[in-house]
Formats: sequence, structure tokens, C-alpha cells
Amino acid sequence: MVTFKLNEDFLLGTATASVQIEGGETKNTWYNWCEAGHISDKSSTITACDHWNRVEADTQLLKNLNVQTHRMSLEWSRIEPEVGQFSSEALKHYRNEIQLLLDNNIKPLVTLHHFSEPQWFQDMGGWSKSDTAELFVEFVRYVVENLGDLVCEWVTFNEPNVYTTFGYEIGIFPPGIRNLIEAQKVKAEIIKIHVKVYDLIHTIRRERGFKGKTMVGAAIHIRIFDGITLVAKRIAAVADYFFNELFMSGITTGTLKFPLPRNGYKNKKGTYVDFLGINYYTRNIVEFALDPRMYFHKLVNDRGLEKTDLGWDIYPEGIYQVCKKYFKRYKLPIYITENGISDRLDNKRPEFIISHLSYLAKAIDEGIPVKRYYHWTLMDNFEWLEGQTANFGLFHCNFDTQERTARNSAALYAKICKEKEWR
Repeated sequence: MVTFKLNEDFLLGTATASVQIEGGETKNTWYNWCEAGHISDKSSTITACDHWNRVEADTQLLKNLNVQTHRMSLEWSRIEPEVGQFSSEALKHYRNEIQLLLDNNIKPLVTLHHFSEPQWFQDMGGWSKSDTAELFVEFVRYVVENLGDLVCEWVTFNEPNVYTTFGYEIGIFPPGIRNLIEAQKVKAEIIKIHVKVYDLIHTIRRERGFKGKTMVGAAIHIRIFDGITLVAKRIAAVADYFFNELFMSGITTGTLKFPLPRNGYKNKKGTYVDFLGINYYTRNIVEFALDPRMYFHKLVNDRGLEKTDLGWDIYPEGIYQVCKKYFKRYKLPIYITENGISDRLDNKRPEFIISHLSYLAKAIDEGIPVKRYYHWTLMDNFEWLEGQTANFGLFHCNFDTQERTARNSAALYAKICKEKEWR
């Protein structure tokens, strides 16, 4: 029987993203991607979970879970619906939402870019143009100046490796580009912008005298790549470098590694995160493939492991492995900014939560400072290309009635959040 005990200062929470739960917004890239027919079940972000109108009720769900922290994101297109024009109404809504978390003793961790962008940003060239990319810095300035008194912990970018791989290399996320050279330009631009935003957030909160220790990081999706044969092991190492390493190194130290273009960029030696944000879900076995569309490799499953509803391997030991690897390298505190499972029947989620937390407890016992765990996610939501058909929620969401129903795993997680242990 698996047992574990977590430190009292270890914080447990949940994670959500604005475009995946809020509904009602039409000026962002993901709404248009849905309208263009790219979602498997033909659903749309226009509906999602109607969270924008149900903030109080959903905050009560968080309170019922006994969480100490919650990761949420701000929808850029709501706050800046037109370039340079900021919405005081949207800002007020987010202030109220964050204040509601604080009133319930739930510490907010706020993400500034979670895949979704204003359509005007992409129409102007997006991350492909340095001048346009700088507009994100001005958005962050406005947000932190107006919310920084309530929020001291920030995530600049969520999964920039997924965003660039799917959006600019494979072309299955907006903006739907398939161009390796363009992708490297975008990766470099995002890293450079992160460095600027990191310094900006610290400067604003310090100069304004905002209370609370400023903590800034990013949430990097870390996927373990393993190979069986010698050739596959080498391909796995390449996959790890391009998917994990370029951004983990770039975001953390501001370094642009090969093949990212420098274009005169001079890295000021330093550390540009206050914590390592890690999104961990699964491991993949890598094999050589002749298909040039997938860059001559394919990802396969381990036949000996259980699978999620999406067919992902359940590999809890991996969360320990990545924590150990990156703490050894960077000596920084770790936040598990996402970890969860698509499991409509809720048969595997209880064991999934327990096993992953037990491996985090193992890491902590070995001196690795894992400080947070954010379960993905609070309730079933709009799950990108899968739409409404991937069930990651502790609460089931009926998208027709918007009724939230607690799964059995919600009670289990509430117990763990309250007691900080499992026996």
C-alpha cells in the first residue's frame, strides 16, 4: 500500500486556463481555430464551462477541495481587445476573481500566456516579428501594475514548447504554420520576451511597494523520451533536446541554444526564474520512422503500462525523475504546475494522484525542494483539439447544463489537501 506524508508548507492546488473554461470570448486565436473546424468534436471555446459567469460557484468548489493555491490564467484578448486599448471592465472582473481566491485563503498563481492570444496580435505578425512581440511586454506591464498588489506569483508562458511545436512546426494549433525555420525564430523571441517580462514584473512590484515575495517562472511541459535500440536512444536524445532542453535552458538562463537564431541577442548571464515550473503527464518510447511529416520519428506506448483515456502511458516515476534531473542542474525550488489524467469514468485518477504525490514525497525526502502541486484540472473543460471529449476534471462538467458534479477523486483529493498525507 502506497503511503506518503508531505510537509506542512507544501501547497496543493488545481490549475485551469482562461480560454478553456471561461466561454463567451470571440476575439482570440482559439475561437477562430474552432470556427475553422479544427476541433475533433466540433465544440468551441465560446461555450467552455461558462466560468466567466460562474466564478463564485467555482471558487466554492475550490474551497470544498481544501486547496491552498490555484493556478489560473488571464485572457489577453479580454483585457486588450484592440491593440493598445485596455478594458477596465475585464480588469475589474479579474481583480474580483483573484480577490475571491484570497478571501478564501487560496493563493493565486497567475499565468500570462496560456496558448491563447488576441487575433489582432497574430494578424500583426505575432511572435514572428520582434516589434509585435514587444506588445506582450506592454500587456504584462498593464496587468502587473493593476493586479500586482493582489498577485505576487506569476507564470509568464505556459508550455512554450508545446505552443511552438504544435503551432509552428506541426501546424495543428493556431496559427497553423508548418515551418521549421519560422518555429526557431518564434522560440527565440519567446525566450527573449520571457527574460524582459521576468525583470519587468520584479521591477514593478518592487517600485510600487507591493507586498509579498515576488516569484516569477514559466510552466514547461516536460515529457520523458526513452529509446529501446541504440538508434532510438539517439533519436530520443534529440527529441529531448528540441522539445525539453531548448526552453528549459532558455527560460531559466536566457540562453539561446542551437539552432535558435541570435540576431545580435546578447544574453546577460543570470537566472530568469524564481522556481522551476514543470507540467508532467507521461513518458514516450521513441522509434525511428520514415515519415518526413513527423521529422523521421514516432512516439509509441509502453505495452506494460496502464493508459489514460487519451492513450498516454501512466508513468508516475517520471515525475520524480524530472524533479531530480532539473534540481540537480539548477538548484531551484520546483512547482509541479500541472499533472493530471483524462479519465471519464474516474477509475484510474485516484491511484494516479496518490502515486504521483508519493513520488514527490520521495523527492522531498531526498532534499529536492518541491514546493507545489497543481492538479490539472478542476473540472472538465475545453481540452484543445479534443474539445469537450477529454475528461481531466475532478468535477464532471455537463456542457449543456453547466452542472458540475464531483467525481469520487474529488473527495480523495480534498482529503489529501486537508491532511497533507495518505495512509
